Amino acid sequence: MAEIQKPTKHMEPSLNRVIGLPMLVLYGLGITIGAGIYVLIGEAAAEAGEYAPSAFLFAAFVMAFSALSFAELSGRIPQSSGEAAYVDAGFGWSWLTLGTGLLIVVAATVAAAAISIGCAGYVAVLLPLPQPIIVTAIVILMGLIAIRGVAESVFIASLLTIIEIIGLLIIVISGFWNTPEMLQNFPSAFPPLTETAALKGVLAASLVAFFAFIGFDDVVNMVEETRNPKRTMVWAIFISLLAVTVIYFLVVFVAVQSVQPEELAESSAPIGLLFERLTGLSPWSITLIAIIATINGVLIEMLMASRVIYGLGKKGRLPAFLARVSPGSRIPRNATILVVFSILILALFVPLGRLVDFTSQMILIAFTLINMSLILIKLRGDPAPEGIFIVPLICPIIGVATCAFLLIGTSLISAA
Repeated sequence: MAEIQKPTKHMEPSLNRVIGLPMLVLYGLGITIGAGIYVLIGEAAAEAGEYAPSAFLFAAFVMAFSALSFAELSGRIPQSSGEAAYVDAGFGWSWLTLGTGLLIVVAATVAAAAISIGCAGYVAVLLPLPQPIIVTAIVILMGLIAIRGVAESVFIASLLTIIEIIGLLIIVISGFWNTPEMLQNFPSAFPPLTETAALKGVLAASLVAFFAFIGFDDVVNMVEETRNPKRTMVWAIFISLLAVTVIYFLVVFVAVQSVQPEELAESSAPIGLLFERLTGLSPWSITLIAIIATINGVLIEMLMASRVIYGLGKKGRLPAFLARVSPGSRIPRNATILVVFSILILALFVPLGRLVDFTSQMILIAFTLINMSLILIKLRGDPAPEGIFIVPLICPIIGVATCAFLLIGTSLISAA
């Protein structure tokens, strides 16, 4: 087995390649699930009612084409700054590169703030303390873990991910076990094409659902800490997205079939309410799992945002001190501390609804730019490295169209 090269005083320490496919998939699942279903199931049900599962499928459809673009670009440009590096390769405009990187960083910190607020709602069920105190404790604790090192952070995140998936599977199995005829109601998850109001509700809910899918793309920012990234990254992206789509659809379907959408929307701990309704047991255990899921989302958003800042600093787009790697832990400590502080400020002073909408809109803009970058790269005929995953030109074109449709369509509905 090859030894990991340790930095000497004559060389700058580099990031540590310790992440394999299983941990990378769990990383993607952890940030996606923690960022979504445990926090936002009530919001989606409020918008689309019994058709909420369709909103999640539509969001997955939008994500799929961008996932294809990410898979190719991660092989062409294996850099921690991910999205910013892709836009730089496509457009070559330094201001747009920096803008994209900052867009992703802001979206990640805002998403982590939103998740920490959702987590506080579950913690308050067990520990009735003021929300600001709970939020502060969550963010600081996850920050301390993130600073210890990537191997420790991703290992902890992987364990937490397994627990949160088990919690969701218990809900799905309980729902179908208690009500076997629920299987016959699958068609009711899809709105009739003639019902304009229902379609508008699904489209409005799809922006909330889109937030729940944010995360699969974040695996590309761990590329410099991944073993065999050309192969591992592609599989991690697609496995994460497919698994999350199936889990989300089933959980939301069971939820709207078992609990009135209005009840889900009004609950600060909707998964706990759903568990209690389906099993007749105290929601205490599922509340613990929900806490684990959401703090996991906060941790992984911290890791991702700090790696983007590190990548931008390494390329000279941000101050060099943000690209410094701690010799002991081999993590970008300065960038991580900046991210933790920013998350805490947002979580304490900005409402959850605004955080969710803002994050989704920022990510949609970034995805549009990334798909456009791949289009430009392909039209110029830039040679691709040997052995990487390649997609047809039509994929990023559809990626641009679907992201723009979701962004513009939901904005028009909100304004109406």
